Amino acid sequence: MKRILLPTDFSENSWNAIRYILELMKKEECEFHLLNTYTPVIPTSRFMASNLPSSSLDEGNKETSLRGLEEIMKKIKKGYRNKKHTFKLRSSFNILVEEVRNIVEQEGIHLVVTGTKGASGVDEVFLGSNTVRIIKAVKECPVLTIPKDFAYVKPQEVVFATDFKRYYSRTELQPLIDLAKSFKATIRIVYVQNKIRALTEIQQFNLNMLRKYFEKIDHYIHTVSELNSVSKTLEVFADELDIHLLAMLNYQHSYMERMTREPVVRRMAFHTQVPLLVIPELGMSAPGNPKKEKEMQLVK
Repeated sequence: MKRILLPTDFSENSWNAIRYILELMKKEECEFHLLNTYTPVIPTSRFMASNLPSSSLDEGNKETSLRGLEEIMKKIKKGYRNKKHTFKLRSSFNILVEEVRNIVEQEGIHLVVTGTKGASGVDEVFLGSNTVRIIKAVKECPVLTIPKDFAYVKPQEVVFATDFKRYYSRTELQPLIDLAKSFKATIRIVYVQNKIRALTEIQQFNLNMLRKYFEKIDHYIHTVSELNSVSKTLEVFADELDIHLLAMLNYQHSYMERMTREPVVRRMAFHTQVPLLVIPELGMSAPGNPKKEKEMQLVK
């Protein structure tokens, strides 16, 4: 059974993420953890400070949190009844990222799914958003982000962005492999280069290993020239080929890291029009660990 964590702030974009994953996993047995966190209200006036004790404000926040989770469950039961799916409601007095980390570790979560505003700009998506904080904090399982306006479509065209400079273990790529097999998806391995040059010996070796991992999956290699930034290049590529999902590993010097710090990104809007699957880098002891491999699987 897959254990999936769904942080929600009761916004439309978080509800869209919930709808997406319920459709994506409709044939899988899943235990969903619906999470809402709340923090203390800081009084903004003497009136609030003197007439509304902090304990009363906190209790009000708790009631609002629980009521919001119950409303989501009503919507799920109305439109997405599925005997394969069970739910746990979690209302927590804590900072969101800290609570996500706690639940991932305590419950053995296989996947975290969040919604994004998808799009007025990179500042919302990468720089300081809760989604990015979660991506940076969660090291045990993948994080899947869903744009607010993205309607569910079966993921049959998937991009895996890489520069071939790093060796990927099969265990790290297992979530992507399982997803592709489950939906009979085509994986398009995209290499963004800013200068035309031949692959180094190390890059060629890593490419050959990727081909070996994906040998039972339809896959293609695409080398594309960088357009101002990695983020803009992947955006254009995804749009032109009607891509349904973008996948990247998150590690030092990866495309994911570059996209969070490249200066041009702060001036250009990176419209995340498709879901983004961010797979964490595994520790050296993880590859070959049967328990870890089982936990990393998204879809059997």
